[in-house]
Amino acid sequence: MDSGTRNTGRSGKTGTLDEALERLHTSGPEREGWLSNHAPMAVEALVRHGQAPAVHRWIDAYRDKLEDMPGRDSPVTETNWRAALGDPRRLTDWISYFTHQVEERPWQDVLALWWPRLLPGISAGATHPVIRTGHAVRALLADGGQTAPRRTELAHALGYWAARHSTLPGVELLPAAASADAGYDAVPLIAEQSGGIRERLARITSLPRRPRPAGRAEEDAAGAGGTDPDRARADLEEIVRAATRRYATHAHGSPVMLVHAATAPNAVLRVLPALPRTLWAVSADAAWTASAAVTAVYAPTEGVPVPSAGSVAPEEAFARAAAHGDEHAIKFADTALDVAAGTQGGDPLAVAAVLRATELIEPGT
Repeated sequence: MDSGTRNTGRSGKTGTLDEALERLHTSGPEREGWLSNHAPMAVEALVRHGQAPAVHRWIDAYRDKLEDMPGRDSPVTETNWRAALGDPRRLTDWISYFTHQVEERPWQDVLALWWPRLLPGISAGATHPVIRTGHAVRALLADGGQTAPRRTELAHALGYWAARHSTLPGVELLPAAASADAGYDAVPLIAEQSGGIRERLARITSLPRRPRPAGRAEEDAAGAGGTDPDRARADLEEIVRAATRRYATHAHGSPVMLVHAATAPNAVLRVLPALPRTLWAVSADAAWTASAAVTAVYAPTEGVPVPSAGSVAPEEAFARAAAHGDEHAIKFADTALDVAAGTQGGDPLAVAAVLRATELIEPGT
């Protein structure tokens, strides 16, 4: 059904998002074998930032990238889930499993149980499963967010993650840098940046540990700060901020794929409020690893100067990304607005990064 014929009687941001999710839940999370269906993530961002009237038209334009849900293989159960983890043939089975779970139990309990099980596979599906999870959790935590379509969206996100679950090969952990900016500078780039992301990730041999502000490394070595939840959250906020700003100067290495160096850790940051605090530190570590891994396999060796964003406000930058229409530009702009909102003065470099995304990313890629 196209945007001109939909009339469910619901109105406002909540109704628009729920309508859109219901419309999208007949489609699978992938297309052409393993490319991600970005629509649920993009429409959540559009609604979040005042673009609800454009959502159904956006889906209409995206329709050719949607495929039906794949066929079932065999049910996932409490006794066989370990064997099914990482089996893409079980994608629909995993989504059915999680749909049942969020219908029978509070979604926060399901998330708390499965988050540590899935977290080691955070780089799976080019980080799209965790990003989709972050959008789903943010929608559930919003005012009026406790709706059936949003719980189902979380089930789809977790099912996608479980089916595509895969871990990085064993890598040497290098010392932590004293800041997130220095941490990205210290990421060893793979020598051969060719092929798909799965082939590239397999070439990583070492990555730095999660960056620690000056003076923290000694405390962590003594066991004083490595697992502190509030410190971990602050570290993660700085990681997202640094990755977003870095896109402005380094996006030319791979404009689409380097978006995920910022959106993946921001997805984890969005999930933290719904998780037990005991999981925050390990979540920050995993978020940094995912971001550093994307950097290692796609970043250029040198940055470039970036023109000033001038007087462009963050909200205007998002509107430009929405008008551009590409799902990656929209999702990156969404993360950049989070960064700008947490920075005094609105963070002009984060705004410039959004403008860089709309300049470099070809619509529809």
